[in-house]
Amino acid sequence: MKHLFVRAALCAALVMPFAVQAHKMWLVPSATVVSGDDAWVTVDAAVSNDLYYPDHFPAQLDNLVITAPDGSPVKPENPWTGKVRSAFDLPVKEAGTYRIALVNQGLFANYEVDGQKKRWRGKADELKAGIPANAKNVQVSEMASRVETFVTQGKPGGDALKPTGKGLELVPVTQPGDLVTGEKATFQLLLDGKPAAGLKVTAINGATRYRNAQEEQDTQTDKDGRFTFAFANPGMYWVNANTEDKKTTVKEATQRRVAYTATLEVLPQ
Repeated sequence: MKHLFVRAALCAALVMPFAVQAHKMWLVPSATVVSGDDAWVTVDAAVSNDLYYPDHFPAQLDNLVITAPDGSPVKPENPWTGKVRSAFDLPVKEAGTYRIALVNQGLFANYEVDGQKKRWRGKADELKAGIPANAKNVQVSEMASRVETFVTQGKPGGDALKPTGKGLELVPVTQPGDLVTGEKATFQLLLDGKPAAGLKVTAINGATRYRNAQEEQDTQTDKDGRFTFAFANPGMYWVNANTEDKKTTVKEATQRRVAYTATLEVLPQ
């Protein structure tokens, strides 16, 4: 039972962020801007139908990566996973911006056995054992996603905002802790460290449980990978982009599907 639960969570982590679907994965901190020598935040992590209401199942914390403003890794405090959400506490003592991310990577395969179509999802080192030897018409895709949020202590900035050069990443032009209604906010998307041009970016304000429509905002990255939103209303926003290419890191895979999702808080003026 535990194995099935973990596999289901892995499938969600790899597949759901690739489009604006009913189920969305997210990280939501209790606060995005804090101050004081003993500041803490609690972060929820889940996959849900409504933003940001945990109603489906929890996001797994195995691939949680927290980076402090000086670039050093940070371990979460009191991590736990329940039926519909995971959560952890984070001490926010260093001045600057913390990056909190779930970084997932794996494979998805379609194949046939005795004329019946089958599917498999898992990690690269599980592929050989996961696909039967008599499988035919095997098609393997590599999938990588980054789901993240930011918390700022005092003045925003720091080494945590530097890109790793792997997958689809966001570089703030407007700092995450400086987002307010009525002002344009600009960001840059990088794919493997280079500007990701021509990508559709979607932003959805949270609390969709209490609206009849998602009320999506869509825009597109320019030649430098930059995009801009003007947020009319305050709240926690789910920002998502995805793309596909042939730049796989696993020889068995013929295509790569890459996604990025962030939770950004917009405050009233």
